[in-house]
Amino acid sequence: MADIRRDAFCYLFLAPFLICFIVFIVVPVVMAATLGFTSYNGFGSLHFIGFDNYIALFTQDIIFLTKALPNTFLFALIVGPGGYALSFLFAWLIHQLPIKIRDYYTLAFYAPSMAGAVALSVVWIAAFSGDRVGYVNHLLLSMGWIDGPVVWLQDPKYLMKIMIGVSLWVSFSVGFLAMLAGLQTVNRELYEAGRIDGISNRLQEVFYITIPSMKPQMLFSAVMTIVSTLKAGSISTQLTGMAITPQYAGHLIINHIDDYAFIRFELGYASSIAVMLLIVSYFAMRFAYRLFDSKEEL
Repeated sequence: MADIRRDAFCYLFLAPFLICFIVFIVVPVVMAATLGFTSYNGFGSLHFIGFDNYIALFTQDIIFLTKALPNTFLFALIVGPGGYALSFLFAWLIHQLPIKIRDYYTLAFYAPSMAGAVALSVVWIAAFSGDRVGYVNHLLLSMGWIDGPVVWLQDPKYLMKIMIGVSLWVSFSVGFLAMLAGLQTVNRELYEAGRIDGISNRLQEVFYITIPSMKPQMLFSAVMTIVSTLKAGSISTQLTGMAITPQYAGHLIINHIDDYAFIRFELGYASSIAVMLLIVSYFAMRFAYRLFDSKEEL
């Protein structure tokens, strides 16, 4: 108690963050976990049904098992590591440029993530428009590669590929900036010491000096990539203009949650799906922490 009274002034400064964290993070998570064990439509009373929602999720929900879950893992496995690797690659390349022009290239790569929704609704929808004036259709028709216009965003064969491409395009976000900042903190003397110890090329410098020297920034970028990838879902809605994509081709777990929460008003079932997504996110982040843990064991 004496320590608490002594540090009361510090807790006063922490109070705004702690209050916001509890109100906007802890309370919603607890509410979602509680609703996951109930049947609730948002208007009537709660009905406790135990683990029925979770049992139905893995035994009866065909759309979740055959569409939402595989689509999410495919999307996450490509966009997550792919976007992460591209962010590091281009951050490293930009870091090699002269300081005078480095900021311009940084802005050029970071700008799409700032204008993601606008770009989706203007650039990409226009590019993949299903008529002859769509940029992609017009280009392919003029080159004679297709006989007629393709409805790209309504065709299940192409929708997921387009979603992945657009997501990679907007993946240069805060994690990209963190990596670029981390590259600037690497001690240049380590490279000279590495060359003395036998490092002979730039690739070895990256693996043995650069990445180990910026593990905190790599970890932050990994966490942000995991969060942004697993919560992706609005991209399919923005591209197609529909809450449910054709034949569930672009249906991700977030879309499944929105379907049951805001269209069917089965909030209890939607909460159980959200809890499962939270658990998957937790284990993915634990893996990232183990991979980029900067603490050295003694």
